[in-house]
Amino acid sequence: MTPGMPGMPGNQGSDGGTAWRRIADALAASIEQGEYEPGDTLPASVALAERYGVHRHTVRQAFRHLAERGLVTVSRGRGTQVTAPRFPYKLGRRVSMRTNFGAAGIAVSGAVLASEVAAGEAEHCALLGLPEGTPLWAIETLSRAGGTPVGTGIHYLSVERFPRFDEILTGAGSSITAAFKACGIADYVRRSTRLAARLASEREAALLKIEPGAAVLTSDAIDALPDLTPIHIVNSVFAGERMEMVVEPFGE
Repeated sequence: MTPGMPGMPGNQGSDGGTAWRRIADALAASIEQGEYEPGDTLPASVALAERYGVHRHTVRQAFRHLAERGLVTVSRGRGTQVTAPRFPYKLGRRVSMRTNFGAAGIAVSGAVLASEVAAGEAEHCALLGLPEGTPLWAIETLSRAGGTPVGTGIHYLSVERFPRFDEILTGAGSSITAAFKACGIADYVRRSTRLAARLASEREAALLKIEPGAAVLTSDAIDALPDLTPIHIVNSVFAGERMEMVVEPFGE
């Protein structure tokens, strides 16, 4: 779509310290009212500077402010684009992407990208309570919410305990909950989640359709049976601009 310019007097005076905020507020209002939709590119800083009678650096400061609020993404070569709303992702006693997004009416889909069996590294085996070198699945998946890639992850599980898990997970549309049920595990809990932030690798950026070097949120999680016996490790990478982690210690 090609929306009109936000309604605002053309010349805002020489007070750049308030001009950038007025421009940012006007653009934010246009975004919230749907004049600009997710993926739309805002007018260039030169065009907006001429429209509002300010220096282009003032407009760029307004863009930076909008980016800090998560409303736009500024990237070289692509301009300033409106970002999609962040998806709320609840972290509680039970964690399920499909349950999380399903409650908000957002369709979730997933795919198994690759799988292999290898001798488990010491760290992974220790977290699963297994001897070092125990054969483990390493299964890479990609998750989408509303058709938008939001996360990719690698899942580690015991091959002996979960034979053919790659086929089962593929048949379950990469749903861990559905795959566990197919393996006779009706319930499991999140034992721990460790969150951190870093920059995306080229492969992660390609999978998540974000800029290389964009901010991503990493999650190293362990799932367990209700008696807290660990059964599953998942190291996930989420597109930082698309996710909002909501910690609910007593949530399901």
